[in-house]
Amino acid sequence: MRIGIDVGGTNTDAVLLDGREVLASTKTSTTADVTSGIVAAIDGLQRQRAFDPAAVQAVMIGTTHFINALIEAHRLAPTAAVRLSLPAGASLPPMVDWPQRLVDAIAGRSYLAHGGHEFDGRHISALDADELRRAAEDMGEAGVRSVAITSVFSPVNAEFEARAAEIISAELPDVAISLSHEIGRIGLLERENATIINAALRELAAHIVDGLASSVSGAGITAPLYLSQNDGTLMDVDFARRYPVATFASGPTNSMRGAAVLSGLDTCAVVDVGGTTSDVGVLRQGFPREATTDVSVAGIRTNFRMPDVLSIGIGGGSRVRDGAVGPDSVGYELTSKALVFGGDTLTATDIAVAAGRAEIGDPSLVAHLDRDLVQAALDRIASDVSDVVERMRTSAEPLPVVAVGGGSVLLPDKLADSGEVHRPDHYAVANAIGAAIAQIGGEVDRVYAIEPGRRDAVVDEAKQEAVDRAVAAGASPSSVSIVDFDEVPIPYLPGNATRIRVKAVGDLQLGAAS
Repeated sequence: MRIGIDVGGTNTDAVLLDGREVLASTKTSTTADVTSGIVAAIDGLQRQRAFDPAAVQAVMIGTTHFINALIEAHRLAPTAAVRLSLPAGASLPPMVDWPQRLVDAIAGRSYLAHGGHEFDGRHISALDADELRRAAEDMGEAGVRSVAITSVFSPVNAEFEARAAEIISAELPDVAISLSHEIGRIGLLERENATIINAALRELAAHIVDGLASSVSGAGITAPLYLSQNDGTLMDVDFARRYPVATFASGPTNSMRGAAVLSGLDTCAVVDVGGTTSDVGVLRQGFPREATTDVSVAGIRTNFRMPDVLSIGIGGGSRVRDGAVGPDSVGYELTSKALVFGGDTLTATDIAVAAGRAEIGDPSLVAHLDRDLVQAALDRIASDVSDVVERMRTSAEPLPVVAVGGGSVLLPDKLADSGEVHRPDHYAVANAIGAAIAQIGGEVDRVYAIEPGRRDAVVDEAKQEAVDRAVAAGASPSSVSIVDFDEVPIPYLPGNATRIRVKAVGDLQLGAAS
């Protein structure tokens, strides 16, 4: 058996699975500290379907802890950014495009040092160890607790980042260090930004992961704990401590993966209507289509793995006023503020109950709502969601639409231009199901200088490396397959430069790692 848990802004959902069979599911309110909500969700599963905690083989959690911390600029560690690029790359310093409030929140400091590579592995300049030691001394005096190291073209050659980490660690042994080649893709500023964000979250990650682990063990479960990643795969707790940015989009990703399993459709648009937002993404071969452009997170451009998702402020907790639905929401206070729960705020949930689409709270408390108002709100929701689905299409062919999430009762049975809306069984907890059935992945994203006649050999090498990374992360070797492959020539670079991206996934090998 497995337990899947997804922590959203409004609700914490949990499911108990035996293979792909849903044995129990529950939806509880997300708590301010989040972990107590997880305990309550596990207790809810136990009440619904008694199970032996020792029989649980793995627990998978998707959490909003880290993205919320960044957006709220809260609990971020004092962080320094070290860029290895001199004499090049000095015109735009680290964090140049950050909102000032976030720079202040991490007490951001930046250092430019010699180093870096050309795309083909040639040195821009030699590393200067004394220069780095002087920077480390300054960091120590400033109280820096986390360091992000970025070298030009480090995804091609990471030697300078590794050496700089050794030098700084020797001077500041208690400081957490994040390396850009392990986090972002080609593109210096965006990769650097992602690395700085990751570094700023390292302290919080250790605290949160320990809290999640204790909440699970407190329920008597000794099985390994995994966290959901942005690309629909899993990472163990040690990986989560080092790379908290990998969880940022786990909520929408889990919903899409769950929608694929529940609907049987591996290519479709998924509309996940939660308590605060509606997230629309596209599944391709059962996995979320990844964003091909830079993704802005809390106003910061980044380029780490993120699903291509559009979000709008429509959910079960959305406020309804003056003919508009959202974008502001009552969030996890829905059960105290919505009319059907005796509150004084008209929400989208009240509209759904008044229209007979949901049985929540006390329907008599919304019986007075004007029918025209109710229908106008539902029409507005359908129109806004349909527009977003259309924006996500990349061809003239219509995409099947799968609606999941507790708030999907707000959607009609048909959407304009998209046809019938599929609403599978257990749609309300698709996100938790997506977490529970997630697989282990490995990815390679690198620029190669391909010599004449060696294209096939280079591609095979990249694919094998992706497979090896998936197996090393805990995938069963016999189950690993390539699910995504991109090969893009880069004509403005010499040497027949080609960017190759390969993604491999496989089933979690239970008992292999914790």
